[in-house]
Amino acid sequence: MTADPTDDPAGATTDNRTGGAPIGGPDYSPGFWLWHATLRWQREIAAVLAPLGLTHVQFVLLSCAWWLNDHGQVPNQLALAPQAGTDVKMTSEVVRKLAAKGLLARETDPRDTRALRLRITPDGERVARQAIAEVERADQAFSGPAQAAGLDGTRLAALLRRLAEAP
Repeated sequence: MTADPTDDPAGATTDNRTGGAPIGGPDYSPGFWLWHATLRWQREIAAVLAPLGLTHVQFVLLSCAWWLNDHGQVPNQLALAPQAGTDVKMTSEVVRKLAAKGLLARETDPRDTRALRLRITPDGERVARQAIAEVERADQAFSGPAQAAGLDGTRLAALLRRLAEAP
């Protein structure tokens, strides 16, 4: 590997182990900065959810259940997991905790007695609405630098969605 920054005006080095592909180091790696941005965002979201007694994954599942219920759906855990982007086993464990907190009610599905349908309780709706408002404020503050660079919230969300859904 050459360490001479004159090899590349951006300061990248060449590594024969990568077929001569330039390695610019972490400062030039989108993945490195995405990782750090994600960590910062997760810390900020955890901080706004803590006073409400929710973890981040509890918030995601509760808000998704609220959204689905509000739109006329009463999902079971198998339907809630893909909406939230969570694994089914984790969803089951977290839903049990949300039910123990009185935020979700689990009721037997009349069409499949093995499945439990999820309804948000009045307390769950109150907490979900409050948490969503807090998270939206935190998201706005977090995305300030992107907005200052001309990427509004709608365009930023569209970009992140494309990145998340790409093959």
